[in-house]
Amino acid sequence: MKSIHAAAAIALVSIIAAGCKPAPAPEAAAPAEAAPAPAAVVAEVPVLTVSKSVSITATADAVWAKAKDFNNLNGWHPAVAKTEIVEGSNNTVGAVRLLTLAGDTPATVKEKLTAFDDAGKSYSYEIIEGVLPVTAYSSTITVAADGADKATVTWSSTFKRADASATPAAGKDDATATTTIEGVYTAGLDNLKKVLEAK
Repeated sequence: MKSIHAAAAIALVSIIAAGCKPAPAPEAAAPAEAAPAPAAVVAEVPVLTVSKSVSITATADAVWAKAKDFNNLNGWHPAVAKTEIVEGSNNTVGAVRLLTLAGDTPATVKEKLTAFDDAGKSYSYEIIEGVLPVTAYSSTITVAADGADKATVTWSSTFKRADASATPAAGKDDATATTTIEGVYTAGLDNLKKVLEAK
């Protein structure tokens, strides 16, 4: 998938350890006990965000009709060769789709539909397994009218890098996660625009 430039947020590990020495005890008094040192604190893996939008010369209804089909991502995303509902019913919360990615090496991503608002022209989903370098991924696609014959599609998400360690491996760090998702969205939205404006 095409990658674009992205700023990387690097997770730092901070350790806080402090102890208190007891104050001198009065004569003939029992010695005071030292206060326990606080436990070490490790910085959490940051939550990353990506949001991309595209303006399409078509009615919001026409754009939504194309974009909303949870079982047809391959109908407009060039990186997806096949979409298949493997659990539940299409466009119904709880449905799970299996994406087979285009390319010489077979790879798949499994995603679960978590919200679907036909009237509001929006749906959300999460990745439950796959090859993308992310975890805790949750995404939303929204179509909004921008005048009578234009619409804006926004694809946004929150996620974490694949490697939760303090020193993530190459290809599993914040920069790779962010750049990869940006590339997925840009490629998909650009092609959605191309498909709809060609009609």
